[in-house]
Amino acid sequence: MPLSSQNVVTILKAAAEPTRLRILLLLAASELNVKDLTRILGQSQPRISRHLKLLAEAGLIERTREGSWAYFQLVVAGSAGALARRLLDSVDLADAQLQRDRNRAEAVKRERETAAQAYFEQHAAQWDEIRSLHVTENAVETAMRAALGAGPFRHFVDAGTGTGRVLQLFADRFERGTGIDINHTMLAYARAKLTVAGVAHARVRHGDLYDLGLEDGSADAVVVHQVLHFLSDPAQAIREAARILEPGGRLLIVDFAPHELEFLRETQAHERLGFLPAQVEQWLQESGLKVLSVNTLAPDARDAEGKLTVMLWTAERLRVHAHSRQTERISKVEVVG
Repeated sequence: MPLSSQNVVTILKAAAEPTRLRILLLLAASELNVKDLTRILGQSQPRISRHLKLLAEAGLIERTREGSWAYFQLVVAGSAGALARRLLDSVDLADAQLQRDRNRAEAVKRERETAAQAYFEQHAAQWDEIRSLHVTENAVETAMRAALGAGPFRHFVDAGTGTGRVLQLFADRFERGTGIDINHTMLAYARAKLTVAGVAHARVRHGDLYDLGLEDGSADAVVVHQVLHFLSDPAQAIREAARILEPGGRLLIVDFAPHELEFLRETQAHERLGFLPAQVEQWLQESGLKVLSVNTLAPDARDAEGKLTVMLWTAERLRVHAHSRQTERISKVEVVG
């Protein structure tokens, strides 16, 4: 729906301030909280909060609360999102100040993920035990096998493999499995477990969830199990997982619903306190995937206090139909001619 003239004026006024424009550019790249923005921009918390309030009132950014923190992101849907993108696309990103902002933002992300990596290194051998905060692992794994489907899968990828447990879980359903993790200690642990379990048709390798190092469309199944809450940019990890899926390939995400267990952030390096189902669905759709199912595994009501609800999202890479490919070929011929 087109914006009214008043709405356009409101959006332009909100963006027409140097700090707010810098904030919009940062939020277009990734979700950030107030603490992140104060560090990146070198301004006080009240001033940053005021800028965010004005941008939110103009409909340019969205706010997602997680426990005592709130994350902000650029609005991407609708006419307001389209206008915001047009404004930002016109900005010269070679500007020295904007480059410094991007460098500081990357430094903030690296610090977060270094903390998560240190945690993994400290707890590698106990990683399976930490999952006792939610419904039984057997219940989660049963739901995972049902959600992803029977396969068989030609190339199965476990993004953020950790202990390699997911490769073991689906070993009977894939011809070749690849587990990817950034932590060398976890990879060593996973290799040992896979050897003991006799899973010879799977391997693990060092890699980044933001850059899996695999070719486009090279996998027909990808699982991201209990990883997104450790990441500063979960949307990018989803886009990367979608990139390596072939048309018709499936992605299974397993993570937590929103919760209030703040100690997980402080003691176990959780970057995000769960995810709203609608937010994950939006990320999946924006990555070119069709959401097939969303399953909820809640703890027993008699033992729910201090427990976590596990969510499973299953999505499929959209197929390119024959008539679409034909239309694309005709279009190319017309352009050439």
